[in-house]
Amino acid sequence: MTNVPNNFKLGSSASVSRVITDETVREFANLSGDTQPLHLDDRYASDTRFGKRIAHGALLVGMVSAVLGVEMAGQDATIIFLGLSVNFINPVYIGDEVKVNCEVVSVREDKPIVKLAVRCTNQSGTEAMNGEAVVYIDPYPIT
Repeated sequence: MTNVPNNFKLGSSASVSRVITDETVREFANLSGDTQPLHLDDRYASDTRFGKRIAHGALLVGMVSAVLGVEMAGQDATIIFLGLSVNFINPVYIGDEVKVNCEVVSVREDKPIVKLAVRCTNQSGTEAMNGEAVVYIDPYPIT
C-alpha cells in the first residue's frame, strides 16, 4: 500500500471558506487578466442572465488549490496537480460566502496518487461547483 500523509488517507477531507468581495474579484481580474465586464461592471452584469456581477469560476478553482496545498498538505508534502475537472452549476455572486471542500475518494496502491471529490457551496448550501482533482503527493522534505 502506498504511504501518503494522514490528511490524504481515504475519506479524509478539508475545506476553506471565504466571502467573495468586490476587492477579491477585482484583484483576481488584475492577476489573471480576465477583465470581462460580467465580473467588474454592475451595469453590464445587470443586463446578463445572472442579473448582477459574478465571481470568476477560476477563483473557485484557486480555492481548491488552497485546500489541497495548504489545509491538507501543510508542511509535510508538496501537492502536484495531475488533473482537475470541474462543473460550474450555479453562479457565485459578490458578497456570497463560499466553501470549497475536497474529500479523498481513492488512493492508488502503487504510487502516491490521490483522487479527490471537489465541491463548492454558497452560504445557503447551494452547490456552485463540483468535480474531481487528481494529485501526486510528494513528501517534503524529500526522503
